[in-house]
Amino acid sequence: MTAYHQFRKTEDMARTTAPVPNGKLNIQLNGNNFKNANCKKNGYHNKAQKNSTAHSAGPPSSRQRFQRPESFENPPMYVAVMTYLGFGIVTLFGYFRDFLRAVGLEKCHIAREREEQKDFVPLYQDFENFYTRNLYMRVRDNWNRPICSLPGPVFDVMERVSPDYNWTFSLTGKTIDDVINMGSYNYLGFAENDGDFLKTVADRTQQYGLGVCSTRQEMGNLAIHEELEQLVASFLGVESSMIFGMGFATNSMNIPALVGKGCLILSDELNHTSLILGARLSGATIWVFKHNNMQSLERLLREAVCSGQPRTHRPWRKVLIMVEGIYSMEGSVVRLPDIVALKKKYKAYLYLDEAHSIGAVGPTGRGVTELFGLDPSDIDVMMGTFTKSFGAAGGYIAGKKELVDHLRSHSHSAVYASAMSPPVTEQILRAMKCIMGLDGTTVGQARVHQLAENTRYFRSRLQEMGFIIYGNDDSPVVPILLYMPGKVVAFSRAMLKRKIGVVVVGFPATPITEARARFCLSAAHTKAMLDQVSTTRKHTQGHKHTHTHRDIHLSLSISPSLN
Repeated sequence: MTAYHQFRKTEDMARTTAPVPNGKLNIQLNGNNFKNANCKKNGYHNKAQKNSTAHSAGPPSSRQRFQRPESFENPPMYVAVMTYLGFGIVTLFGYFRDFLRAVGLEKCHIAREREEQKDFVPLYQDFENFYTRNLYMRVRDNWNRPICSLPGPVFDVMERVSPDYNWTFSLTGKTIDDVINMGSYNYLGFAENDGDFLKTVADRTQQYGLGVCSTRQEMGNLAIHEELEQLVASFLGVESSMIFGMGFATNSMNIPALVGKGCLILSDELNHTSLILGARLSGATIWVFKHNNMQSLERLLREAVCSGQPRTHRPWRKVLIMVEGIYSMEGSVVRLPDIVALKKKYKAYLYLDEAHSIGAVGPTGRGVTELFGLDPSDIDVMMGTFTKSFGAAGGYIAGKKELVDHLRSHSHSAVYASAMSPPVTEQILRAMKCIMGLDGTTVGQARVHQLAENTRYFRSRLQEMGFIIYGNDDSPVVPILLYMPGKVVAFSRAMLKRKIGVVVVGFPATPITEARARFCLSAAHTKAMLDQVSTTRKHTQGHKHTHTHRDIHLSLSISPSLN
């Protein structure tokens, strides 16, 4: 059975299942009622919207309802064997070099305790540091490259050299100009320095200054913060929203305020570190289900409902499903309709992280809920960041009014963190109004459509060339598989020589046999830029790449780029 037919079968089963109405995220989180009399209303709340018709005219199309099959092609066996062999060789050389350092034949650059501290508990575990000093350090020049210009569709990279195999770097004073930026999450191109576009940001800086120097519960609650919360709620079609100054902390500091001991979190195995950290800090029990696998998720939901908590078998206080809209390392899109159906069937709650999907997918850029034509009220907790599509910083939590009121008084990020910087707030307002057309132009929607066009074009180009790429056709994140550790390093260096800025990723950030380069598309990329990136393979590969010889070329030669 093909992936397409398997998906259709799963979708049909979900639709024939009678959905059980889900309660509100109700609101006894950590034993505290959202409608606490001591909880002071702060910010803007929309009236409840029954559905998302404010965003789209007419019923959702079948294209919105159906997610295209995603590509996760497995490598040939010999590629996996050669990859393991490559890691084995560099590991053996690592132990040999450790021996040379121990006998004094090679200079040791690693951090070590002083001789008089040898009897203390070691600060630097030798084995834990093995990978860093013997594998990563040899290829460290491929990461943390300093740039010295606007990180738009092109940027300037500061040239650097290392006299000691990447233990230290020194700048040469030269720059590599006009490098095509295929790595930044600048999906809609709002990371820009156009004076006309940024005039309102400059005006807000003059009015409020750069920093607030206080939390919002004290002296840092500005009028533009409440204006932004109102706009976010309107943009998403929900009752209320709350903004935070840091995207990572939006997850890690708010999840502990929603669940705690006696609660169960069902987490996708590929969830972002911020979600994982927040889940661990909450003290809740964490069960992991296979990525986008509805059978795995339903099995855990059924077990949670039937068996309850371990030992006592008491019912879980709360069951929270945590997923992402677009998974940034795989380029896959969440199977949201299926998850919503399971959530309703088993009366669980749903936490959706739209860090990479908000602004980047959907006919009008409103994320995966719009992509699938779903009602935003079906998502109990909607989270997103402003660091990508909006060219700014920070994040938001959106949903029902009771949810947001609870977070205002219980979230560590809300109570203790400094309020969002005024110019950053204005940048988000500017970008969001542009997307919504509230600035009187169609520039925002043109960027959304251009990103979708660039995504389809670039993915189709790579597929025509025969490369193994991961992810969904709608995802602007395009991972291309490189597999072997030596190939990963050579790929990144070769692309920079050809003025294409890429970021490569390998173990332990990915499975050991799935090292990759990850392209991030932007509305600011031109077709000529994308053609230059895709055809650079002609310089890094000595001959034409065809589907017939795909596996051989993928394992023995260098391929296209990303960041």
